[in-house]
This record gives sequence, C-alpha cells and structure tokens, in this order.
Amino acid sequence: MADDKHVKILFRLYSTILEEMTVETMWAKVVNEEEGLYALDNIPFYLPIIAVDDIVFAEYDADEQMLTYRETREYSGNSTIHVILTSDTADLKSIGKLFEEMGCNWEGMSDKYFAMDVPASVDYRLVKARLEELKEQDIIDYAESALSVPHQY
Repeated sequence: MADDKHVKILFRLYSTILEEMTVETMWAKVVNEEEGLYALDNIPFYLPIIAVDDIVFAEYDADEQMLTYRETREYSGNSTIHVILTSDTADLKSIGKLFEEMGCNWEGMSDKYFAMDVPASVDYRLVKARLEELKEQDIIDYAESALSVPHQY
C-alpha cells in the first residue's frame, strides 16, 4: 500500500516550450519504492509528455546524485497545458481562475506564465474552446505539452 511519502525526482527532457534540453525537479508520491514507481504530484512547468498523477519509473542516478526519471509506466489521463500571457493588461490570477472554475488546477511561474493541469474528468473541449477564445483575443498563447488520450478529439 502506498504511503504519503513524497520524493523529488529529476527529469531531463527536451522542452518544446524552451526548445532545449531541460532539467526540472518535481515532487512525487511513493507508489512502490522497491519497484521505483512514483506518482507525479505537481504540474510540470516546462516538460512535455508528463502530467499530474502519471506513474513514472525513477531510479537513483549516481551522476545526478538523486532519483532520476527513466520512463512513464502509466498515464493518468490528465493533461498539461502551458499558458503564456501575451497581453500587458491581462491578469494571471484572473485568467487562472477562469480555468479553475472549469475544474483545472494551475501554478504560476511568473506574472506572465503558468502551467495547468486538466484532470481526466474535465471536458477538454470546453477548456480548449476557452483557450482558443483567449488566444484569438491576443490575451494568451498556449501549448498542449501533454495531451492525454481522453482529451484528444
């Protein structure tokens, strides 16, 4: 049985947002320490292909001197969307709240950038429509960094 223990895992992946190899450390809940399985517990700010609650395999890497991501073993069905505000008058918290009201979670990186978790249970068509509406109004731009199978239409 999993406990509530959290660990930090290092990810080294190519970021489609930054267009370079990126290192990001993320919190994860221990699922099965002996098998090296962990459930991601925060939203990735830059990394593609991973989302909250994905089960990943990580092992201690002597060069990195910490637990290091090797592969995703089980996808949660959640999606990760990266959003940048392109309007100088847009307020990050107000934009984030629009998506909160739709059932999404988000974390701001600055006053112009946030990462958003879209749970598998949320109708992504509604979220996508709002993203597109804000993009057409030149308020935001966004990237579907990890779009889960349930959210692909």
